Amino acid sequence: MRILQLCNKFPWPLKDGAAIASTYLAKAFAELGSEVTLLSMNTSKHWFDTATLPGDFNHYSAIQTVFVDNRIRPIPAFLNLFSEKSYHVERFADAGFAHALAGLLESQAFDIVQLESLYLTPFIPVIRKHSQALIVLRAHNVEHEIWERIAENAHPLKRWYLQQITPRLKQYEIDHLNEYDLLVGISERDVEQFRTLGLQKPATISPIGIDCRDYQVDHLSFARPLSLSFIGSLDWMPNQEGLNWFLNEVWPLLTLKFPDLEFHIAGRTAPAWIRHLNIGNVSFHGEVPSSPDFLG
Repeated sequence: MRILQLCNKFPWPLKDGAAIASTYLAKAFAELGSEVTLLSMNTSKHWFDTATLPGDFNHYSAIQTVFVDNRIRPIPAFLNLFSEKSYHVERFADAGFAHALAGLLESQAFDIVQLESLYLTPFIPVIRKHSQALIVLRAHNVEHEIWERIAENAHPLKRWYLQQITPRLKQYEIDHLNEYDLLVGISERDVEQFRTLGLQKPATISPIGIDCRDYQVDHLSFARPLSLSFIGSLDWMPNQEGLNWFLNEVWPLLTLKFPDLEFHIAGRTAPAWIRHLNIGNVSFHGEVPSSPDFLG
């Protein structure tokens, strides 16, 4: 089977959930005998120098990247208030990426084109025009729900803005639910929610997997206090919101029962409140070179 995987962020290094989910699924496909090609955006926000890829990043038969400037710009963000389009999605609707995708589909025959994000949905017409491949959405989240939660906890101006644009994201997500040949959800709850929103096409569940061979057991850890860890992109608001909730609502309950429990946080571009946390047994490590080493 020949699979073309499309990513809106290069899936390396393994420092956030999206990279881990995309990389390990592609590795699994390759180990099962599929030929997997990667076409990825290399964005201004998460740019990666592919020349520095490790030698064992070899599960793809070919890798192609396209630079996409997806920075949030004040004027386009403001003008979008007068549009019916989703600004969340518009930032990824790149002509250069569409051109590269069309070229790949014209030069090779694929059985499956897998979209690793809702934000790759604008390229479905290109895929349909140039390929007979099945289109699969790997839905890492119910996207509009994340932004609704962010809006609830944002400062007043940001909350107002997000409340204007997030309904358009929700409508976009609903309007395109049945354009995929298959939807692959991360959790049963997500798939049930997509069904509630109107999904009629086939769907299945594939939780995030990891390759345990990449994680070395540290037997000395059994002699140390119990610990929990978190790793993820800390410039992404959902991760910040999740950490804030965990530290305020869950951590106090855990430390009552396990007073020696430690919590270790790692991630890039953390805001000041995370960098300067002053909570007992909670440590911030900044950006780490390897998630397996950190989590191990």
